[in-house]
Amino acid sequence: MTERGNDQPLPLSVDRTSPVPLYFQLARQLEAAVEQGRLAPGTLLGNEIDLAHRLGLSRPTVRQAIQSLVDKGLMVRRRGVGTQVVHSQVRRPLELSSLYDDLETAGQRPGTLVLRNAVEPAGAEAAAALGVPEGSEVHAVERLRSAHGEPVALLRNHLPLGLLPLPTGELEETGLYRLMRAAGITLHSARQSVGARAAAQAEARLLEEHAGAPLLTMERTTYDDTGRAVEFGSHVYRAGRYAFEFQLLVRP
Repeated sequence: MTERGNDQPLPLSVDRTSPVPLYFQLARQLEAAVEQGRLAPGTLLGNEIDLAHRLGLSRPTVRQAIQSLVDKGLMVRRRGVGTQVVHSQVRRPLELSSLYDDLETAGQRPGTLVLRNAVEPAGAEAAAALGVPEGSEVHAVERLRSAHGEPVALLRNHLPLGLLPLPTGELEETGLYRLMRAAGITLHSARQSVGARAAAQAEARLLEEHAGAPLLTMERTTYDDTGRAVEFGSHVYRAGRYAFEFQLLVRP
């Protein structure tokens, strides 16, 4: 098991005096190597028997460590090929940023497919978020966002009509917030909620999951510097490919 472009083995080790299970110690080191790019997408892992011998571990322990990363979606077992690194999990901080920017910052090579880009009557939820009468026209955009060519999220956004031009070609080339900022809109704050639910059949097909698979959800209403609601987003993310990060402070 070697680093990308390097014949030297990864510096893996286990502490037998630690109460942390050996398989978990190994899994954490392999996960860190994926996150840091030392095991790049497409990398084939070496022989499990060789790794077990090098670390003085049993083969079932090594297999359990690797299986835990397969379960997280970081690796995949391919018949006739072996175990291969697929991608690192997208870890998104809870701040006012776009998924496109977060993927690009993480080196995840974002891609976008616009599924819907139209003017339509606002439903009750979007109308309430944007502060417009239900049934009034709003701009609706639905996009499938991918990283390294694999679907990560299904993004549904509603914006006030006439806020800014939203050509489909530009929506597929960059992020919505970048387009808003380029149009002179100053994003100031947002109200956001995070949750989880099972994937509906249509969502599962687009995200390459099975119906009923766990999805992370996020709803966000974004305001400009005048206090006007400029966007309502209702998004779902593949749980195995995505995580929200929280920073918690102790109140004095």
